Amino acid sequence: MDKKEVLITFGKNLRAERSRAGFSQDELAERMGICAGKHIGTIERGETNPSLTTIIAIMKALDITFDKLFENK
Repeated sequence: MDKKEVLITFGKNLRAERSRAGFSQDELAERMGICAGKHIGTIERGETNPSLTTIIAIMKALDITFDKLFENK
């Protein structure tokens, strides 16, 4: 799997888990302590490579494991 495929898979999994939790992009951003939900959108579309600290904040905000974000469904 190349870098773009990894980012797209991560983004799709993030969107699915965020929706499952019932959060909008802005609500997730607020729970993560960042200022704009549009950053979540760029991650979900696979347009940006989130930092490790961002990934950890996502996992904590959604109360999910690393595996949930990286499953290749």
